Formats: sequence, structure tokens, C-alpha cells
Amino acid sequence: METAAFGSLEVRHELARAIADLGFMAPTPIQIQAIPVLQSGRDLLAQAQTGTGKTAAFAIPALERIDPQRRRPQALVVVPTRELAVQVTREFAALGKYRHAHEVAIYGGVSYTPQERALQRGANVVIGTPGRLLDHIERGTLATSDLSFVVLDEADRLLDMGFAPEVRRLLRRCPDARQTALFSATLPGTVRDLAYRFTREPAQIAIEPEKVNVDAIEQVYIEVLEQDKVAALEELFRRYDFEQVLVFRHTKRGVDRLVESLRARKHEVAAIHGDLSQKERERTLDAFRDGKLKILVATNVAARGLHIEDITHVVNFDLPEDAETFTHRVGRTGRAGRSGVAVTFVGEWDFDQFDQLRKQAKVPFRREVLDLYER
Repeated sequence: METAAFGSLEVRHELARAIADLGFMAPTPIQIQAIPVLQSGRDLLAQAQTGTGKTAAFAIPALERIDPQRRRPQALVVVPTRELAVQVTREFAALGKYRHAHEVAIYGGVSYTPQERALQRGANVVIGTPGRLLDHIERGTLATSDLSFVVLDEADRLLDMGFAPEVRRLLRRCPDARQTALFSATLPGTVRDLAYRFTREPAQIAIEPEKVNVDAIEQVYIEVLEQDKVAALEELFRRYDFEQVLVFRHTKRGVDRLVESLRARKHEVAAIHGDLSQKERERTLDAFRDGKLKILVATNVAARGLHIEDITHVVNFDLPEDAETFTHRVGRTGRAGRSGVAVTFVGEWDFDQFDQLRKQAKVPFRREVLDLYER
């Protein structure tokens, strides 16, 4: 099997290529600890929060293990909700595209027919909610005899939502000679009991969620028309005495457009996103770390794994999608005991979403007004 490096890890070269496409800069702590355990074939009980990169921590070993030529389910991921089933399925699709893996999401509230057709066409990986998975098994449309890798994702939520009987029935329908992994944000007695009954001497790891020192980060929001955002960003550059600034946009195309606009205004700026080669990303990050580059524009995904201590300012050029994304973004500043400033642009269509974000994030924001609008 040909492998390639993903940070300190060795993964199949097809997966390394997909990881590079996604723009992951380095493996997260849960990936560093969980992937080698699962690659070794050992069962696992892992404590990890959402947002730590746990999906890739089990998806990468699962995709390495399957045989894409065998169009039968070989890996099963059990999740508590329809939304999580869709999200995990998308991540498997992105990571497994060069393995030519076939994945299908199975959940309730929709017709059985499209799911049955997808299973008939052949799926290597099945991701689903307990009740609908059991329904397909009992209807004979989901075969479990070839399953060798089973994951319970968000195990504490599965049990809290009353799925314990279904989960036990599901695991009993899976082959005994399988590898089993449980991922859970918390490890109450019910989760440990489940692990004790359905795993064999599992390795145990616990990853603390990244602690963002919010008190050290000054939160500022600025109301700005979409058409004025580049001018507003230039005003911020003049207003704040920054050493290094990280600017976030939603999309790779948006990142590239902003970089072009800033370069046209004679700013030293570079982009970080998944379309760049590993060498290009490393070269850019080295220049940023060394202080040769002051402005970096990035997508959310590309900034995961960025650990640069001297970022004094973060700018949310595009409003973060949710509180988790907000925390991840602003946590790039205020590191290693230093203070930092996070500025969030609120466009003309963003007010309702920003109000929701403020409630979820539970941090105080200070409003600033642009000189641009005071002339």
C-alpha cells in the first residue's frame, strides 16, 4: 500500500491527496491519537467534542480499510440525527473521492425507495440513524455480514435520545470479528457500559476541546455595506497597529477575489485555501510565521491546524456561519497569553444572523463606526 505523510501520520496516498484538496494544514490532536490506533485494528473509546476533527479521525482509517471493488457495506457509522448523517456522509465523500468509495446516508423521515436503490447499486460505507438502519436490515436491504468497521458517533447523544435498545440490536447484528470505535463528547457510565459490552480491550483517549481565552480577545463589530467591505478593511489596517492579521472568507473564490483586490491596492497579502498545493501553503505559512507577510486571507477549513502565536487581529470579512465557527476563527488570536482583537463585519443582510450569533457566542461585542460613513 502506497502511503504519504499527513503531518506526523502516514495515510494511503489517495487519502493524502484528498486531504490536500480539502486544505487541512495538519492533523488535529484527535486525529493524531485516534488514526494510528484505528489503523492498527484495535477498538477505541474516544472522548472528543464536535469541531475537533473527529469525523476524519474515523473516516480516514475506515476508507483505508475498505475494498472499493466490493460493492457491499464494509463500514457502518451510527449517528443520532439526520443532519449529522448528511454531514458525515459528505465528509466521507470528500475524503474518499480518490479511493472511489461509495457511501450512502440512511435516515428516517424520507422515503425508503431512494435509500434501497442506493444500497442495491452498492455502498462500501453506510452512515445512518439507528431506527432506519434497523428497518433496512430487517427488510433485507442492508447486509451486515461484510461489516468489519463500526463506529458509534456522538455515543452520549445516541443514548440520551433513547436509542440504547436500537444501538444494542444493531451491534448484535454486526459480525463479532469487527473493529468497533465509540466517539463521545462525554463518557457517562452508560457509554462506558456500552463500550464494555461491545468492544474488546479498547484503547482510550480523551481530547480536551481547544480552549479559547475569550477574555483576552476584544470583540468588535462594524456595520458595513457589502460593496464597501474592501475599503472598510483598508480603514482597519490604518486604524489598528497590527503585527499580523488573519482575514476569513467563506469560499476559496472569495478568498482569491479579496487577495487580488488588496494586491491591487499595494498590500502584501497571500491566500490559504484547498486549491493551493502543499508546497504553496507551506511557503505562505512560513512567510507569515517569519513576519515577512502581514496579511493572510483564509477559508475556515484551511485555517484548521494553524498555530501561529503572533496573530494580533482576526477579521471576519464574511459573517461566521455559527458560534462554533466564530470561536474557531477568533481563537486564532489571543494565544499564548497575548491579547488580541477580533473584528466582525456585519453586512446589510446579516443583522438577524448576527443577533443569533451574539446569543450563541455569549461574548460582549463593542460597536465601532467607520470613518467611511462619517464624511
